Amino acid sequence: MNYNTQNAKIASITEKTLIVGIDVGSETHYARAFDWRNYEYTRKPLEFSNTEAGFQTFKAWMEDIAAKHGKTAVIPGMEPTGHYWFALGKFLQDTGMKPVHVNPHHVKKSKELDDNNPNKNDRKDPKTIAALVNEGRFSYPYIPTGIYAEIRSLSNLRFQTQDELTRIKNRLARWFAIYFPEYKDVYGDLKAVSGRMVLKEAPLPEDIRKLGVEGVNRIWRDAKLRGAGMKRAKTLVTAAEHSVGSTEAPEAARMELKNLLADMDVYTARQEELLRNIEEKLKKIPYIDNLLSIKGIGMVTISGFIAEVGDIGRFDNPKQLQKLAGYAIVANDSGKHNGESRISYRGRKRLRYVLYEAAVSLVGKNAEFREIHEYYRTRKENPLKKMQSVVAVACKILRIFYTILTKGVEYDPEKLLGDIRRPQVRAA
Repeated sequence: MNYNTQNAKIASITEKTLIVGIDVGSETHYARAFDWRNYEYTRKPLEFSNTEAGFQTFKAWMEDIAAKHGKTAVIPGMEPTGHYWFALGKFLQDTGMKPVHVNPHHVKKSKELDDNNPNKNDRKDPKTIAALVNEGRFSYPYIPTGIYAEIRSLSNLRFQTQDELTRIKNRLARWFAIYFPEYKDVYGDLKAVSGRMVLKEAPLPEDIRKLGVEGVNRIWRDAKLRGAGMKRAKTLVTAAEHSVGSTEAPEAARMELKNLLADMDVYTARQEELLRNIEEKLKKIPYIDNLLSIKGIGMVTISGFIAEVGDIGRFDNPKQLQKLAGYAIVANDSGKHNGESRISYRGRKRLRYVLYEAAVSLVGKNAEFREIHEYYRTRKENPLKKMQSVVAVACKILRIFYTILTKGVEYDPEKLLGDIRRPQVRAA
């Protein structure tokens, strides 16, 4: 049974249901209680703190109201206000309740229905939230547990580490553009070992000039480094001799480069450690090996997918996953106007990013996905633009992942192409 439709949500609310609207704050929360007809049982909102004592007070308050009015079920609703709802949501889940979320955008748009006033306050918001819950305009939040919680936390750390690495690389690019712009002509990669060895001893062009060709080559010989010799040393020294980089504040420039290179080493090692830990955790998820058998799909893609989706068994069909990723198709039709459809962009941003990156990788490395991409772009009826085709491939990947992880089947390239080919493609 599909419990995620609005009809199913409305059907779950009966005259025996107590609806509690909660306005979540960083330190203090406010709650109001209503029945299924939006009749309020409280004269003023309950104020409780974001502590264990506050949560117990809130629980006793709900139980007292439910007992007085013969309610057998409680639905607490709240806005997903950043991370402030995590502790309260986990407490409610552990006590046997199912907290639900309402869209903050819906709360903002509907708060004027009662008093035609856009004011926002702690008394008004819980009532608006409860009204939206009563209409079935809510979603069930997913709080991962066990191995899925571990993978999500590790994946979040990996994304944060990757962001730091990107910032460091951008700062390094800025440093070289100011002090040694010719370096990129000698080394295209900032991680080049021979280049890093020289920079640690001679950060600035003037330092490299003092070392000379023999001095640079000696650094590599002492380290027994292969693949770098007199020719590369001469190229580097020549670039330093003709450098147009700034010569001001040399001590500060040397210190800045030293710190940036050290930070890059630290975050690179941290990222590698996180990937190893994620790989170990993923081994506990069924059918992960079937996903890895797809050419072009790696551990980073799978870890990002599992981290954002969690237990895939909680979804009834791939369309719910597509909506979660923000890849649901939004039509733009009205009367005689037929506008161009687009994706909703409403969902988990990281999941959308992971699927898009996977689509780009598969189109480049996987023959059958490349064929599908070409078909989408060149078919006679409704041909897609390049970006639209990549999004369509991303949605196809999502459906394949769902099928493999829920049914345990192996990836079949022929079946993939058989599902997508059309008569004109076969004729060609």
